[in-house]
Amino acid sequence: MIDRYSPKEITDIFSDQARFATWLEVEILATEAWAKFGVVPAEHAKEVRSKAPVIDADFVAKVLEREKITNHDVAAFVDEVQAAIGFPAGAWIHYGLTSSDVVDTALCYMMTRALDAVIGQVEKLIATLADKAFEHYMTPMLGRTHGMAAEPTTFGNKIALWTLQVNRDLRRLKMARDGISVGKLSGAVGTYSNIEPSIELFVCENLGLKPVPATQVIARDRHAEVIYALSALASSIETFATEIRHLQRTEVQEAEEYFSQGQKGSSAMPHKRNPILSERLVGMSRVMRGYLISALEDVALWHERDISHSSVERIIIPDAFALAYYVTSKFDSLIAGLVVYKERMLENIDRTYGLVFSQPVLLALVSSGLSRDNAYRIVQRCARQAWERKTHFSKVLLDDPEVKLTQDQIAKAMELKSALSNVSNTFEVLLREIALPKSKTDQYRKLLVGSRVE
Repeated sequence: MIDRYSPKEITDIFSDQARFATWLEVEILATEAWAKFGVVPAEHAKEVRSKAPVIDADFVAKVLEREKITNHDVAAFVDEVQAAIGFPAGAWIHYGLTSSDVVDTALCYMMTRALDAVIGQVEKLIATLADKAFEHYMTPMLGRTHGMAAEPTTFGNKIALWTLQVNRDLRRLKMARDGISVGKLSGAVGTYSNIEPSIELFVCENLGLKPVPATQVIARDRHAEVIYALSALASSIETFATEIRHLQRTEVQEAEEYFSQGQKGSSAMPHKRNPILSERLVGMSRVMRGYLISALEDVALWHERDISHSSVERIIIPDAFALAYYVTSKFDSLIAGLVVYKERMLENIDRTYGLVFSQPVLLALVSSGLSRDNAYRIVQRCARQAWERKTHFSKVLLDDPEVKLTQDQIAKAMELKSALSNVSNTFEVLLREIALPKSKTDQYRKLLVGSRVE
């Protein structure tokens, strides 16, 4: 991943130094396990731990240089580790193991750590979204379907639904973490022919992983599940960012990204304030979905293994985690600083001349004794007249001889307060499903009781 989109919290996990350090820990733990079960002399296992090389830039350079000869990264790594420890203790490094025992177990460990980092950011985002949702619990705005005016909703209801969606993403990430928190040290084709299952158990337990049956490699459906969870999160953020882009349009102007002091929206047009961060997040989601295709194609390998997946994973796994962390962090800051124009939201409702209340009027006509089809055609006709004449819908209805409703009945059908009377249901679900501190839950519940649309 390019530096621009590379959070240190993720790049540190997947750096060459971190990768080799994890490989080394797997190797050392395996040696200690062999010693525990009486194969490796205890003093040799202690020497392996005490004389293990420091994994720094110099060591990485040595491995990369050695790989030019071996043309095999793990073999080069083992050579350098053994050389650093010395004989005879160093000879026990990689005893009974195959490369994938080390590489796959280490990769799963690193992915688990990276998931923890992403999960932490998602939990932070959920808290930010919940705050914004309850802040605008009863901020009326125009709901839109097909990009067209539909019925009133609230901005808080929109954000509450986003919060629930991100909470589903969080559950998927935790499930993926459970699926990838595994390891294997079972040899060349997974039959434990040159290594005991007890060695695998010891190493995995010390790394916080669960040993699983495998061929030479851990099945790649687990890795694909992780990339799917990351891609689903990015797609959720893309959905929300797309909405913000629409709300920031000049013709709508209901919300916009925070525009900082000294920021420039255009090199040519000084008046511009563009939704650049939302557009960036949309673009990154496209990249993430490409990684998912690659991850799914990595699932099918030849026989007990091949390495067609390896080159792919070296790119997509660190990059997918970097992007997921980046977009989550950036969207969190976007929501925290989002500028909301409540008055404009009301103006846009009013610009419909009351047409957003066509369904309550339709139901009132049905209740007055008309068939639904007749009522529908009357309301449809009156709505078109109101729009073309730029006259309020209620006046056109009152003037229509087929509308047998009183002025009070029409006014009641067109009450904004009535249209939003059950919005609290979404927030009740949110409070049940989202893990929030009790103080926050109590604060939000008071808000639900105390807030009303007038």
